[in-house]
Amino acid sequence: MKKIGLVGGISWTSTVDYYRFINLETNKKLGSLNFADCIICSVNFEHFRNFNAQHDWDATYRLLTDAAFSLKDAGAELLMLGANTAHIVAEKIAGTVGLPLIDIREATAAAIKNKRLKKVGLLGTVYTMELDFYKDKLSEYGIEVIIPESNADRQYIENSLVYELGKGIILPETKAVYKKIIDKLLQQGAEGIVLGCTEIPLIISQDDFDVPVFNTTLIHVQAAVDHALQ
Repeated sequence: MKKIGLVGGISWTSTVDYYRFINLETNKKLGSLNFADCIICSVNFEHFRNFNAQHDWDATYRLLTDAAFSLKDAGAELLMLGANTAHIVAEKIAGTVGLPLIDIREATAAAIKNKRLKKVGLLGTVYTMELDFYKDKLSEYGIEVIIPESNADRQYIENSLVYELGKGIILPETKAVYKKIIDKLLQQGAEGIVLGCTEIPLIISQDDFDVPVFNTTLIHVQAAVDHALQ
């Protein structure tokens, strides 16, 4: 098995899920007491958040690239960025570090295509929802992406990620609002929902909806473990 290098801490709450899923998926494939050969470099989420808020993508790139090089120096043979928003600079990081990078957007697009869906609703940080880096990647696979129409809804999601889910705070009233936002996307024709921030699966799951719900954390891990075991 190739050694997996995960840039985590963005946030720590989803990094916990990443570590758990990486080991569960490895054991599912190999059985017995086989678990993953992996390394985590956890960055300071406050730095990541501030750089993104300033749209200082060069600073975000430097932060994540430094972490990626630390993983490579420690023996990592493939790279994961443990956040959807981090993929704004994914191609640049992969080109600089020189390790195979498992792209969460490509893995998610493949999962959507496997369900034969043409139109999905996307939830995530304001950057993931409002910028083009995510929608354009899914569009390459023939997938139409819609996001919450209301700026207030998008800002609600962003605030919940920063001040609640990113700290491990799970509130039933927040889940209720998420479900209302998702219902609006379904009314607009979404055939499935992409949980395009790795903290959102902490509060929303497939059990909450009849349409396909795509947990990008798990999808990302499955793609990485498959690659590591090739």
